[in-house]
Formats: sequence, structure tokens, C-alpha cells
Amino acid sequence: MLWTPSGYYDASPGAEDLIGWHLNRGKAEAADFFPASRFRDRFNRPDVLARVLESGSEVQAVKLADAESGRRKQATDIQTVLPPVVTLVTPAEGQRFGETTLRVRYRVRTTGDAPVTGVKVLVDGRPLETARGLRPVAEKSNGDGQEFTLEVAVPGRDLALSLIAENRHGASDAKSVRLVWNGQTADMLKPRLYVLSVGVANYRDASMKLTYPAKDAADLAKAFERQSGLYREVRTKVLPDATADEVLEGLDWLRAEVTAKDVGVLFLAGHGVNDADGDYYFLPSDANTAKLSRTAVSYLFVRKVLSALPGKTLAFIDTCHSGNIMGARRGGADIDGLVNDLTSAENGIVVFASSTGRQYSLEDKAWGNGAFTKALVEGLGGKADLIKDGAITINELDAWLADRVKQLTRNQQTPTTTKPSTVPDFPVMVTR
Repeated sequence: MLWTPSGYYDASPGAEDLIGWHLNRGKAEAADFFPASRFRDRFNRPDVLARVLESGSEVQAVKLADAESGRRKQATDIQTVLPPVVTLVTPAEGQRFGETTLRVRYRVRTTGDAPVTGVKVLVDGRPLETARGLRPVAEKSNGDGQEFTLEVAVPGRDLALSLIAENRHGASDAKSVRLVWNGQTADMLKPRLYVLSVGVANYRDASMKLTYPAKDAADLAKAFERQSGLYREVRTKVLPDATADEVLEGLDWLRAEVTAKDVGVLFLAGHGVNDADGDYYFLPSDANTAKLSRTAVSYLFVRKVLSALPGKTLAFIDTCHSGNIMGARRGGADIDGLVNDLTSAENGIVVFASSTGRQYSLEDKAWGNGAFTKALVEGLGGKADLIKDGAITINELDAWLADRVKQLTRNQQTPTTTKPSTVPDFPVMVTR
């Protein structure tokens, strides 16, 4: 992580909570700490960091970066843009429960000009389906905020319960507890797995042509279809050389099908770029890089779909291929900000990225795939079962990908896996 005195920063995936703002509240109150991620939209500025050493001045670097992107100057006074602070009063860490209705008591504090606009209840990092329409009941109020109670319906199993409060400035840090089920054990129905696998190799602009993304998409779908018993059904939708409309229809399919009992997977392979404002776009086959907002698939829409899925959600992103994409900004895609955003607690998505920063994702005929997909398919086929227990978890797949991709590319490519703090490790495949 790199940062300037005013707080502008750039961070690799998972690193942006390592620094933040420590705000005192007087002698009688504990101080607040707000991680840098709470102010991502305002302070995550790789363009500023890139110019600080060149210009020798943070002020000049901000002016240069704002001028190039057309971005208006923003205030850097943290006190004016604070998100809420939420405290989970009950249930307590490790508490046992035997009913599927929980009484949740929490305290929330916010600035006077930014009242709380909503509270999210998460189970194992994903939105609680039954949370819609819940109305908190106000209890006592004191100098440390207003207390509320909620009655929520939860599944009858061990789980992690998390709470996030929001105001117009953003979302609070998640407060979480792990709860232990001691009620009657019920037969748990296996989940369905839904896989939307998109790979674009052939573009209308021939200079952007790639070799393997369409094959990568098909190979990954087949790897999931070969699963052995973890899911009661695997449904895949493979979109080779997809247009923008086809990608959007595929995302609509994922949103319509995945329930709280299911697992949703999105795989994107092809080109991705950042526009002048730093917003990220996936390039479908009919993309026009001069008209990104009208012809490409906005990351903001992808995030909206994935963050709303009630089931466990995985995103595999293999979009940083080299090529003449944006003229002088050759291969101009930096997905670190995207990964950090998707894996925030309020979005709750586990992200596997093929590379980090401005690295290129490599493909080679010797592999018959991109390096990332080659390693991924091998891992899901059983090689990522590192402790030989017949199950491949998120953490095991991460470890396998890290070593295998670096081996294939001779350390030219470094994949990254980032998991929200609210999401526990879980199996994605069983091998027997």
C-alpha cells in the first residue's frame, strides 16, 4: 500500500484496510478508527500516486490527475464524510442458538447531517433474504448512539452473522459474530451451482484479437460440470465471443436463478479497461473503446448484480490481457481497485483475479489456455486438494493458483484471491 499525507492511496487486493483515520472523541470516549476502504471513492487514487514522485508535490499531483480525468476537486476533510459506526450488542461471539428466529440488538452512531439510511444483515457474508422489509425497533439512546432491535430469520446451522449500517457517505465497518447451532439437525438440501462463463477472443477491432478466452470459458464450465457430489445440480451458461447484450442477458440469468441456498459463479475472460475516470469496463466482442459507456459492460453493473445475489458468490476475472486496446494506454487496466471494492463486506464477493496491478495475463499455445484458466482447471480437477481430504476450499484454491500460475509464467504473472472478512472459508468442489 502507498499513500500520501492527505490520504490518497493505492493498494493491492486486500491491503486497503491496513491504514486509516484515527479520530479522537474526547477524553471520556474511545476513539474511532475508519479504514481507508471506507473512503475508497474519494481517496483511492492510483493516478495521483503515479504523479507524486514525478511532480515532487502532492498538491501538484492531484491537480495533474484531476485535469487529465476531468474530475472535480473533492474535499479531504474526513470529518465531513464519515460513515456510521455500528456496534453489535447481542448475540455475543460463540453464542448458541436453537431457534431460527434471532433477536439482534445493535447500537449505531452517525453524524447529525447524515442519518442512517439502512442496515444490512448478512449471514456468512451474503445478504439475508428475509431481511427485506425488516423494521428496526428503536430502544434507548445515549451519547454512544441509538440502540435498535431486530427479529431476523436465519438458517438452522452454524453461521457468521454480520451487521452493516449505511448513510449517504457510505457503509460502516461490518460487525460480526460466529454463532453455534444447537437445535435439531435437519437434512440440508445440497445447493445448486450456477456458472456464467464469458470469454471473448474475437473482437470487431482485429488489433484486440486474443487466442484462448472463449476456450477458457468453455473449459472452466466443463471443470465445474465434472464436480462430484457437492452440488445437487450444476447449471452453466457459456458465452463465447459474447456481445454486450449477451453478457447483460447472462447476468440477468444469474440474478434470476441464484437463491440463498445456491452458489453463483461469474467467469470473465477477455479485455478489460479503465476509462479516464478510472471506471472499469469489460469489453464484449462488439465493444468500441471510443464509446465505452455505450458499448462495453460497466463494472458498476456487474457489481450491482453480484452483490445482490443471496447465495455464495465467486468471481473469476481474467481480463488484463496485453494488446492495443486504448492507444497510448496499452493494456491500460488496473483491477486492484475493482477487486478491493467487490470484496468489501457490503458487497461480499470472493474474487479470484488472474493478475495484480498492471500485470498482463498471459496465454500460450503450450498450455492451450490462458495461464490462469490452465491452473484453475487443474486445481478444480483435484490438484488444489492440498490436504487430500477430498474437498477443495477457497483457501486451498488460492494457494494452488498462486504457485501454479507463477510456475507457468516464470514469475511474470501473480494471481490474487481476496475474500471478505465476513465470508468464512468454504468448499467449492469435492473430488470424491
